[in-house]
Amino acid sequence: MTPNALPPLTLLELADTGLPGVESYSPFCLKAHRALKYAGLPYARGCADNPASHRVHNPTGQVPVLLVGAEAVPDSTAILARIQQLAPGRIDASPEALLWEELADTSLNGFLVAARWADDRNWPRTRATFFHFMPAPVRAVVPTLIRRKQVERLVARDVWRAGPEACWRRFGALLDQLDARAPEQGFWLSGALSVADLALFAQLHSLRTPLTPWQGAEVDRRERLRAWLGRVDVATRIANVPLRAAS
Repeated sequence: MTPNALPPLTLLELADTGLPGVESYSPFCLKAHRALKYAGLPYARGCADNPASHRVHNPTGQVPVLLVGAEAVPDSTAILARIQQLAPGRIDASPEALLWEELADTSLNGFLVAARWADDRNWPRTRATFFHFMPAPVRAVVPTLIRRKQVERLVARDVWRAGPEACWRRFGALLDQLDARAPEQGFWLSGALSVADLALFAQLHSLRTPLTPWQGAEVDRRERLRAWLGRVDVATRIANVPLRAAS
């Protein structure tokens, strides 16, 4: 499909981070951004502080949502599948790549959520970043309630059940395994950049923001993993076509 034949694309997401190379604090929005850029698809951004602002396009109130003309495509996995239809052959989506995507979106994401919401070292930064738009009386109460629910979910997912020490020990072990698996050259699977690269990159790169400095340092001290992240970043950071201004 040629660019002129494409329907207009708009990525509905969270507010811009203001950080170079980090388009969104949501790893799933980041994943969609990098896929759209690598696929060479022009798109506009529709940002909001509260993901519920996009509920008209996704009843769950979650982001990202990709508007393909009048069609709303929620969920980053579905968005990548839709991108593959719009730009066939650009991003590898083999069964193995999809398995790595599942690991990234579930296991790795659990550690990212724990780093932001459960880790006492990081919570003040998370609270200040995610809730700055709230009126002060609301901000004094609501973030703590949301944090409590997030931690309960992490316990239910068996991420935080045994407490912080066990969580970060498992996190380190997973990073060691990923570092040992990371390719010395090229992308995660042999050949072209794949869904595996985009999904793993989105979760790991999201740990390298000022919100979670200890976890980011743990990622970066794995040399092979850090080098692979750098290659994916270079390949996907710059759009192959200009982004459209949001209407």
